[in-house]
Amino acid sequence: MSYIPNTDQDVREMLARIGRENADELFSHIPDRFRFKGELELPEPVSEMELISKMRQLSQMNSSLRDTSSFLGGGVYHHYIPSVVGHLIERAEFSTSYTPYQPEISQGTLQAIFEYQTLMCLLTGMDVSNASMYDGASSTAEAVLMALRSNRRSRIALSSTLHPEYRRVIETYARANDKEVFLIPYNADGSTDTGLLSERIDEQVSCVVIQSPNFFGIVEELRNAEKIAHSKGALLIVVFTEPIAYGLLKPPGIYGADIVCGEGQSMGIPPGFGGPLLGILACRQGLLRALPGRIVGKTHDMKGNGSYVLTLTAREQHIRREKSTSNICTNHGLCALAAAVFLTSYGKKGFRSLAAINHGRAEYAKSALSKLAGVKLRFSSPTFNEFVIETEKDPDKIASRLLDEKILFGIRLENYYPELENCTLISCTEMSSKQEIIRLCTLLKEI
Repeated sequence: MSYIPNTDQDVREMLARIGRENADELFSHIPDRFRFKGELELPEPVSEMELISKMRQLSQMNSSLRDTSSFLGGGVYHHYIPSVVGHLIERAEFSTSYTPYQPEISQGTLQAIFEYQTLMCLLTGMDVSNASMYDGASSTAEAVLMALRSNRRSRIALSSTLHPEYRRVIETYARANDKEVFLIPYNADGSTDTGLLSERIDEQVSCVVIQSPNFFGIVEELRNAEKIAHSKGALLIVVFTEPIAYGLLKPPGIYGADIVCGEGQSMGIPPGFGGPLLGILACRQGLLRALPGRIVGKTHDMKGNGSYVLTLTAREQHIRREKSTSNICTNHGLCALAAAVFLTSYGKKGFRSLAAINHGRAEYAKSALSKLAGVKLRFSSPTFNEFVIETEKDPDKIASRLLDEKILFGIRLENYYPELENCTLISCTEMSSKQEIIRLCTLLKEI
């Protein structure tokens, strides 16, 4: 059976229209050494029953977090997902239409987005939220573009404790827009050096971007950063990768943040090989018109009934392209719905309890690991559910040995920070039981 709908006559007509002799000419720009020649060495056809059996055998070769202890973090976390999340987002009303690229008219879809936006405002302490973006890295980069559009300045100050991959995305955007990016180093305690920030900031700095809890898991002093940024007329952008932290910490809006952005994967989305993820982007009222992506508002119809509509949606599908502020943003509606259901299922008190458990497990692990010979804490600042340890033995060898025991160790920081040799970022969530932490410590003694 052929799955190519074009007939030979169709192909000839299309090639003639574009002035090509044959299909090979379409790929002439690809170097010859990279082009496949000959026949694919495919096995003989099998029946559907045989194919399903083979795929099941292959799937059993995969590991899953159900039978693995994970101490990985750094932007993607292993949290428990209440069963109600799956039951609701898998309803056909949502799962078959969760990425509509044209203006939505479904009241159910619009209400779900509106509720999500409301929850994100409560979470971040901001006035308005859009209806989600691809991931934390893209939402952070879009936040920087918002700042550049609002004050027309040329420099961007990034804390070096911002997620390294987020920094790379921002640097790519800045290079394409002829903007200067400079880094603010971290102190010996792992927090951003606001003293150096105060020295290096000037009236050409568009925004100061700081993450809290930062990439090392450390809770930053946002109040001081806010005063420094605003003293020069720059915007303060606060980033997060672990939104569960705001169950215990005050939201960035309390500290005068202008834009809050980050990753929402922790709220109802399982870890995966690169996705799907959930970008969160919220801001104060004055920056509303610079906010990219979908924004849903509540109004009344001609009969006076409450209704939901897309409003101030600065996307190229909806307004003149040259006026749009959309870039790599989209409506990750299914992921946004998962986050909304997740937060609603926990409620305010439950969310705070969840955050307390995360913090408690991390503190327990921090204490237990720091007592081991050859292991010490790298930084002294308060943390949420991640922290950095330094080991005498090579982290890669430790990770390889622990993987044999179905334990995912952590992130080697030397890959991002060359000065942090033999340092590993450890994450603990409510899924990290005390028994698993004790087992990790026992194995580390033996390695």
